[in-house]
Amino acid sequence: MLVAAALCPCPPLLVPEVAAGAAPELEPVRAACLDAVGVLAAARPDRLIVLGPARAEAGAQRHPQGAPGTFRDFGVALDVTLGPAGPEPAERPTGPRLPASLAVGAWLLSRTQWSDAPVEGVAVGERLPADRCLPLGRELAAAAPRVALLVLGDGSARRSVKAPGYFDERAEAFDTAAFRALGGADTAALAALDEELAAALLVSGRSCWQVAAGAAEDAGLRGQLLGEDAPYGVGYAVAAWS
Repeated sequence: MLVAAALCPCPPLLVPEVAAGAAPELEPVRAACLDAVGVLAAARPDRLIVLGPARAEAGAQRHPQGAPGTFRDFGVALDVTLGPAGPEPAERPTGPRLPASLAVGAWLLSRTQWSDAPVEGVAVGERLPADRCLPLGRELAAAAPRVALLVLGDGSARRSVKAPGYFDERAEAFDTAAFRALGGADTAALAALDEELAAALLVSGRSCWQVAAGAAEDAGLRGQLLGEDAPYGVGYAVAAWS
């Protein structure tokens, strides 16, 4: 059963070493993310599952605790693991490297006083349809008596003319509705997000938000929007469900 969720954006710029001189600009978002992750630890879950968007054509790929990630592709010699790795090299996972979104999640966890609950990562394809996202969420929520989710994903990358996808006049309205649903733990509204419009607006978080909606069905969680912004023309929202 899902007992808590933290919903955070996942730009690598959240990591100060990657942001370098721009690090102070994202400090409010970074601080809100750490507050949201703190809600997860307070819920005392039996298992934490970290969801993050992956390349559009992917389905859903599992990553075990201790899976390695890195920010070297962004010019920073910084490596992370998803939760604590085994003490001996032979005990550490040797599977595929974490996608960038899950590496950001691993970095966030490393900055908090996390519990001893086991951690698992799930990379969710950005184009995974809702009729697959929702059942996946239900499956994840049933994985343990007390499950917590760290859900990563950005809003539209078309919020301004300097945005990665340039400006689209529909972007702000989409983000406003989606962020309201995140803040209210409104699973019905999240499940109903328009998949094609989300793809056109370069919304990386849609599929992960819909997995969370499936996990939270009938859980009776209340939500709180801890922050929202659109620096660099990309919509970011931080919310906590408990």
